[in-house]
Amino acid sequence: MSKPLVLITGGAGYLGSILTHYLLENGYRVRVYDNLMYKQLSLLEHCYNKDFEFILGDVRDVRKLENVIEDVDVVIPLAAIVGAPACDKDPKLTYDVNYMQIVIIKGHTVRDQKIIFPCTNSGYGVGQAGIYCDETTPLKPVSLYGRTKVDAEKLLLDSGRAVTLRLATVFGISPRMRLDLLVNDFTYKAVSDGYLVLFEEHFKRNYIHIRDVAKTFLFAIDNYDSMVGQTFNVGLSSANISKRDLAEKIKGYIPKLSIQSDDISQDPDKRNYIVSNAKIEGLGWSPYFSLDEGIQELIKAYNIILINSNSKFTNL
Repeated sequence: MSKPLVLITGGAGYLGSILTHYLLENGYRVRVYDNLMYKQLSLLEHCYNKDFEFILGDVRDVRKLENVIEDVDVVIPLAAIVGAPACDKDPKLTYDVNYMQIVIIKGHTVRDQKIIFPCTNSGYGVGQAGIYCDETTPLKPVSLYGRTKVDAEKLLLDSGRAVTLRLATVFGISPRMRLDLLVNDFTYKAVSDGYLVLFEEHFKRNYIHIRDVAKTFLFAIDNYDSMVGQTFNVGLSSANISKRDLAEKIKGYIPKLSIQSDDISQDPDKRNYIVSNAKIEGLGWSPYFSLDEGIQELIKAYNIILINSNSKFTNL
């Protein structure tokens, strides 16, 4: 019996680079479909592996995307334009990549092909103080990114043929690094600049380590029959915290960090909510990495990276 074949669109990105490793390590064949728009080299370590395949392509190329879908067992569509600034810069590109890609995937897969879709818990928008958002909470996305992801999720859930994962804000090191994610950003500024300026520091979010996210996709494949047709919040139940709490936690590892409050400026990202992850925990899922461990990992990595003053990061 041949190994199952998993297609990851955007598989050379921040999450895909980690997920590819875990899938190969766990006996899957992996086909990455990516346009390498950031000229990333994050998958080079897998080129020796006969179970790894790379196809250069854009998810807006309908015919090519249909061809790469045809013979796969699992589809994980990671390709996306993420973050409010990037999405607002090119709304049509955002719509085509974040939503129309999913229309194509839904229309050119059959029921035997598993679809596991990464949504975002940013769809909850602004929650009620002290009330946890669960999978039944009405979605009120406050950004174009959130709206396109929520619309794509609805399309898949209505089909009854997919598992969708509402991911918390991800943190941690990847071969294709991102600094626009809050924990990664705050920790980098703490290491490189020695100070943080907080806007609307009371805003709360939930967080999850990138390696725990990658392992959640494997969990969803293994438990597909009991999860299909449903959505699941994926985050650290111990990490529903404010931006001020996050900054103070980082300061615990960088005592000289100066934290300043700006009570006048506003954060363009108005998300503010706490999230329940009880549904997926009830299936036996649990995260491995804590927020504290992630911060220590980031500090260690940034101290190595900053030795080379020419090191640069780009954001997805």
